[in-house]
Amino acid sequence: MAQKDQHQKIPHRGWLKREADTFRARLAHADALPQLAILGCISGFLTAFTAIAFRLSFELPLEYLLPGDSESFEQLPVAARFLLPVIGALIVGLIMHRTKPEHHSVGVGHVLERMQHHQAQLPAANGLMQFVGGAIALLTGNSVGREGPAVHLGAVSSSLLGQQLKLPNNSLRTLTACGVAAAIAASFNTPLAGVIFAMEAILMEYTITGFIPVILAAVTGGVMSRIVFGNEPAFAIPLIELGSLWELPFLILCGLVVGLAASAMLFLYRRTRVFKDRPVLLRMLFAGVLCGTIATLLPQIQGVGYDTVEQAMLGELGLLLLAAIVIAKILVSTVSVGLGMPGGIIGPNLVIGACIGGCLGIIGGYLNPEQASSSGFYAILCMGAMMGAVLNAPLAALVAVLELTYNPNILLPSMLVIVIASITSRMLTKQLGIFSVGRDLKGYYSPVFQMLSRSGVTSVMKQNFAYHSRYLSRKIAESLLVNKPTWIVIEDAGEAKYILRSADLSIYLQEHRLELPDEDNTIDLREIPGERWQLFPIHARATLQEALLTMQQNNGQAVFISQPAAPLMSEVAGIITKQDIDNYYQ
Repeated sequence: MAQKDQHQKIPHRGWLKREADTFRARLAHADALPQLAILGCISGFLTAFTAIAFRLSFELPLEYLLPGDSESFEQLPVAARFLLPVIGALIVGLIMHRTKPEHHSVGVGHVLERMQHHQAQLPAANGLMQFVGGAIALLTGNSVGREGPAVHLGAVSSSLLGQQLKLPNNSLRTLTACGVAAAIAASFNTPLAGVIFAMEAILMEYTITGFIPVILAAVTGGVMSRIVFGNEPAFAIPLIELGSLWELPFLILCGLVVGLAASAMLFLYRRTRVFKDRPVLLRMLFAGVLCGTIATLLPQIQGVGYDTVEQAMLGELGLLLLAAIVIAKILVSTVSVGLGMPGGIIGPNLVIGACIGGCLGIIGGYLNPEQASSSGFYAILCMGAMMGAVLNAPLAALVAVLELTYNPNILLPSMLVIVIASITSRMLTKQLGIFSVGRDLKGYYSPVFQMLSRSGVTSVMKQNFAYHSRYLSRKIAESLLVNKPTWIVIEDAGEAKYILRSADLSIYLQEHRLELPDEDNTIDLREIPGERWQLFPIHARATLQEALLTMQQNNGQAVFISQPAAPLMSEVAGIITKQDIDNYYQ
């Protein structure tokens, strides 16, 4: 009876494997929308758990350790404000010192780099470093943000899901974007901003096939966030609006000021990155000492800093204090992240922008007290402008500000300030954004790269070929042409593989029909006249972009999709030529 049950399970396992293979094969196509939608929902749940766990890992302990709420570092004694970030940086440095240097790369820039050079295959070790290091940095009051780590953790969670399911690499890109959107939605209750950031900063393209699964993932993450953290906006401020259209020239000036601040931040970040090869323990210790020293005078720079943002929006901070926070936050946060501290830069940008806006609002009130809007109004505008200019993600910044404040009145003026700030920053620094600094991402912005990365090799490969060893007789050669294959694969054990056009073999047989006996191995497929290219192997999960890169690196014209070789079977599952790729995107 047990033997019968065992035999009954075998067909079920075989059916399940066939369905899984069909599912993966469909994902290799650029229009696999139903399959990607299912994966988007699964990714959203998985990512939401990770992102929420990361946020709670430092917020819950801080609720008990700090005198007030989880951001009240200002209430700590002076000695504690100095020692806490130093101890935290020392712990992070020791952890990084004991791990391999390749596992130190974290954050949004790391995600983009893996998308560019490794087809969105993110390693788990870097994700673990991001979780542990980011939580310790935020728990000990270092001047970094929680948004960048959440993006990385969302991306790595979804990427690992795809890798475990052995999905094609082209679907890993979309799945990684789903993780980014779900993480932002789950951590900050901003699902639409998560979608826009994933499309604008990660995928860098807008397609229906990409939008729908990313939206589903963001919705899933947003629902999980509201279950855990509630439905309240991040900043509880009253609805404020533009006082008069006469303020538009002053808004342009605000955009210019924020753009200059963003340029200064990008310049400092580039200069700090020069020290990235110095001993990691020394770098972390320097960042901790810098933060602790300045925090003895300005504790507002410590931690996430959303309490400072809200105070700036409510007009509770004076001009000199706001200006001091801007200078200190730019210095400490930029240097910390530039030296490799596993924290984010998005949150500090929001703090810096809000304080710049608070300063400009106070100045505007002095210049025109009757028509000027409140300083909180300018704090909101400049917060989004700083984020958009530094990250080179203006649309994501605009949507994030709308969702963080639930204030539709800021839409029109925010668009103006964000655009002016982004233009100012781009024209002065010539940078694509802080995540691109020190990374070779030029090819990532190419439309050809984006298009070829959407499809897997199995969706385009040609299987109309015959295969044989190098030497054969006329009779066997004629039998190879019976089914009219496009190519003849020349395959010998232990030697490089080549392809020959079947038309060239046919012409050769016709021209030498009387000279070739029937049985002797007189034909050498490697020597007869014809168009013949060497084949280079590529994995079945690879994208068309990887196939093209393989050809370019080997100065070749064709690749073959490899499959496990069995007796009397070819290792070649399919063939893609340079012409096939050209035809695909032209």
